Amino acid sequence: MISAFEYVTVLISIVLGLGITQILTGVADLIHQSKRVRVYWPLMIWVLLVLVMHVQEWWVTYQLKNYQPWRLPVFLFMMLYPINLFVLARLLTPVGLQEGTIDLKVFYEENYRKIFGFTAGLVLLALLDDVFIRGEAGANIITKSILLAALILLIRAKRLPHWGHVAIAIALLLMLVLSIVVEWNVWLIG
Repeated sequence: MISAFEYVTVLISIVLGLGITQILTGVADLIHQSKRVRVYWPLMIWVLLVLVMHVQEWWVTYQLKNYQPWRLPVFLFMMLYPINLFVLARLLTPVGLQEGTIDLKVFYEENYRKIFGFTAGLVLLALLDDVFIRGEAGANIITKSILLAALILLIRAKRLPHWGHVAIAIALLLMLVLSIVVEWNVWLIG
């Protein structure tokens, strides 16, 4: 007989697996059509970030192994993060075969507000999870609140210059690397 944790994490894992599939399929499609693709590396950083976020979510879900009792509303809330990640993964690469050149910079500029919006959704969900599910407080909450406010401001901005998108992509990548280094012993399954 499986535990409640094992039971509920199956669906979470499926959704995360679908998101990873979206990312890998999108990248494979771009590679397949590479002669027609004009790469925009800030978008490629986003693709990498979202891929790592899928794996990270799967990894930290294990921390809920002792969470009791599982109720449907809590489970539905817990599903929102992987669902949001899945949608974000789908937004990062063009859909279907296109005629002519596939310019990823144009694609990104047409969709960055959606990308930032779903990223803000992830930050909000993580913030709510920290407070209501995991019972955390402190600097982590403040950092996520600042990041959420910054993303909302970026979404509302009339137009961001190219260097702004580059800076955002680099900053998010550095934050990811820093969080892995700082939390090296926290992300431990033992």
